[in-house]
Amino acid sequence: MALPKEKQKFALWAKPETLQKVKDIYRQDDCKSQSEFIEKAVRFYLGYLEAQEPQSYLPGMFLSTMKAMVFESDNRIGRLLFKLAVELAMTMNVVAAGQDIDKVSLERLRGECIKEVKRMNGGFSFEDAYDWQKG
Repeated sequence: MALPKEKQKFALWAKPETLQKVKDIYRQDDCKSQSEFIEKAVRFYLGYLEAQEPQSYLPGMFLSTMKAMVFESDNRIGRLLFKLAVELAMTMNVVAAGQDIDKVSLERLRGECIKEVKRMNGGFSFEDAYDWQKG
């Protein structure tokens, strides 16, 4: 049997279970031989390694599913943040209506709150505010 001139023969060392998988599946990929299947696999992997954007090698269905999940998550978080902002605005208006505080003191308080929230890495609670005011 003559080998095509554009191909070269070489020894391939692989685990028996890998070779068995190739033998079992190469026809499912419309390959005429195991060699064709292995060459396609090597070319795919080389393309993956050389790609600037490896995600281009992920199946389209996987990418579209992930995009839909992220989109839905973004929508949900956006709706929750809107609801939280409304509740916070209501609370601030109720508190502001009952307080007699000047603008300078309010700005000073804002600066102190920014420092405290940063220090606590965003995990500031009502109890923290209570302790801070009483301490």
